[in-house]
Amino acid sequence: MTKSILVVDDSASFRTIAKMALAKAGYDVLLAIDGQDAIEKLDGRKLDLIVCDLNMPKIDGLSFVRRLKSTHAYKFTPVIMLTTEAGAAKKAEGRDAGARAWITKPFQPSQLVAAVEKLCV
Repeated sequence: MTKSILVVDDSASFRTIAKMALAKAGYDVLLAIDGQDAIEKLDGRKLDLIVCDLNMPKIDGLSFVRRLKSTHAYKFTPVIMLTTEAGAAKKAEGRDAGARAWITKPFQPSQLVAAVEKLCV
Protein backbone atom coordinates (compact mmCIF):
# COMPACT_ATOMS: atom_id res chain seq x y z
CA MET A 1 0.00 0.00 0.00
CA THR A 2 1.26 3.48 -0.88
CA LYS A 3 2.34 5.62 2.07
CA SER A 4 0.84 9.14 2.33
CA ILE A 5 2.90 12.18 3.21
CA LEU A 6 1.70 15.72 3.93
CA VAL A 7 4.17 18.46 2.96
CA VAL A 8 3.51 21.81 4.68
CA ASP A 9 5.49 24.81 3.40
CA ASP A 10 4.65 28.35 2.30
CA SER A 11 7.26 28.16 -0.50
CA ALA A 12 5.73 26.93 -3.77
CA SER A 13 9.17 25.97 -5.11
CA PHE A 14 9.93 23.88 -2.03
CA ARG A 15 6.54 22.13 -2.23
CA THR A 16 7.25 21.29 -5.88
CA ILE A 17 10.75 19.91 -5.16
CA ALA A 18 9.52 17.86 -2.19
CA LYS A 19 6.51 16.51 -4.08
CA MET A 20 8.63 15.49 -7.09
CA ALA A 21 11.26 13.74 -4.93
CA LEU A 22 8.72 11.92 -2.74
CA ALA A 23 6.39 10.96 -5.60
CA LYS A 24 9.37 9.60 -7.55
CA ALA A 25 10.20 7.48 -4.47
CA GLY A 26 6.67 6.05 -4.59
CA TYR A 27 4.85 8.14 -1.98
CA ASP A 28 1.41 9.71 -2.27
CA VAL A 29 1.96 13.42 -1.52
CA LEU A 30 -0.59 15.90 -0.18
CA LEU A 31 0.38 19.60 -0.05
CA ALA A 32 -0.52 22.44 2.33
CA ILE A 33 0.56 26.08 1.98
CA ASP A 34 0.83 26.82 5.74
CA GLY A 35 -0.09 25.46 9.15
CA GLN A 36 -3.70 26.66 8.89
CA ASP A 37 -4.16 24.92 5.52
CA ALA A 38 -2.57 21.77 6.94
CA ILE A 39 -4.93 21.70 9.93
CA GLU A 40 -7.88 22.01 7.53
CA LYS A 41 -6.55 18.98 5.62
CA LEU A 42 -6.32 16.84 8.78
CA ASP A 43 -9.70 15.25 8.24
CA GLY A 44 -8.94 11.88 9.76
CA ARG A 45 -7.29 10.48 6.63
CA LYS A 46 -4.30 8.22 7.25
CA LEU A 47 -1.02 10.11 7.00
CA ASP A 48 2.17 8.12 7.40
CA LEU A 49 4.44 11.15 7.85
CA ILE A 50 4.43 14.96 7.73
CA VAL A 51 7.20 17.21 6.43
CA CYS A 52 6.78 20.72 7.83
CA ASP A 53 8.49 24.08 7.47
CA LEU A 54 9.06 26.14 10.62
CA ASN A 55 8.53 29.76 9.55
CA MET A 56 5.13 30.15 7.88
CA PRO A 57 2.30 32.71 7.99
CA LYS A 58 -0.95 32.11 9.92
CA ILE A 59 0.23 29.08 11.93
CA ASP A 60 3.97 28.39 12.17
CA GLY A 61 5.48 24.90 12.08
CA LEU A 62 5.95 24.42 15.83
CA SER A 63 2.38 25.53 16.60
CA PHE A 64 1.12 23.19 13.89
CA VAL A 65 3.10 20.23 15.29
CA ARG A 66 1.82 20.90 18.81
CA ARG A 67 -1.78 20.95 17.54
CA LEU A 68 -1.18 17.84 15.45
CA LYS A 69 0.25 15.91 18.40
CA SER A 70 -2.73 16.90 20.59
CA THR A 71 -5.16 15.09 18.27
CA HIS A 72 -5.82 11.40 18.77
CA ALA A 73 -5.66 10.50 15.06
CA TYR A 74 -2.22 12.05 14.49
CA LYS A 75 -0.57 11.75 17.91
CA PHE A 76 1.95 9.19 16.66
CA THR A 77 2.43 10.51 13.10
CA PRO A 78 6.15 11.23 12.61
CA VAL A 79 7.09 14.80 11.68
CA ILE A 80 10.22 16.01 9.90
CA MET A 81 10.94 19.73 10.26
CA LEU A 82 12.52 21.11 7.09
CA THR A 83 13.67 24.68 7.63
CA THR A 84 16.41 27.27 7.31
CA GLU A 85 16.64 27.35 11.13
CA ALA A 86 19.67 25.42 12.36
CA GLY A 87 20.05 26.59 15.98
CA ALA A 88 20.19 24.06 18.81
CA ALA A 89 17.46 25.89 20.76
CA LYS A 90 15.03 25.72 17.82
CA LYS A 91 15.85 22.03 17.29
CA ALA A 92 15.19 21.34 20.97
CA GLU A 93 11.90 23.24 20.73
CA GLY A 94 10.99 21.13 17.69
CA ARG A 95 11.82 17.90 19.53
CA ASP A 96 9.74 19.02 22.51
CA ALA A 97 6.81 19.79 20.19
CA GLY A 98 7.04 16.28 18.72
CA ALA A 99 9.26 16.52 15.64
CA ARG A 100 11.29 13.34 15.05
CA ALA A 101 13.87 14.75 12.60
CA TRP A 102 15.28 18.11 11.46
CA ILE A 103 16.61 18.87 7.98
CA THR A 104 18.15 22.26 7.22
CA LYS A 105 17.47 24.04 3.92
CA PRO A 106 19.00 24.06 1.39
CA PHE A 107 18.83 20.29 1.16
CA GLN A 108 19.27 17.54 -1.38
CA PRO A 109 16.02 15.79 -2.38
CA SER A 110 17.77 12.45 -1.73
CA GLN A 111 18.38 13.61 1.87
CA LEU A 112 14.63 14.19 2.33
CA VAL A 113 13.72 10.82 0.79
CA ALA A 114 16.26 9.03 3.03
CA ALA A 115 14.83 10.67 6.18
CA VAL A 116 11.28 9.82 5.12
CA GLU A 117 12.22 6.21 4.41
CA LYS A 118 13.83 5.93 7.85
CA LEU A 119 10.73 7.24 9.70
CA CYS A 120 7.97 5.94 7.44
CA VAL A 121 7.76 2.30 8.53
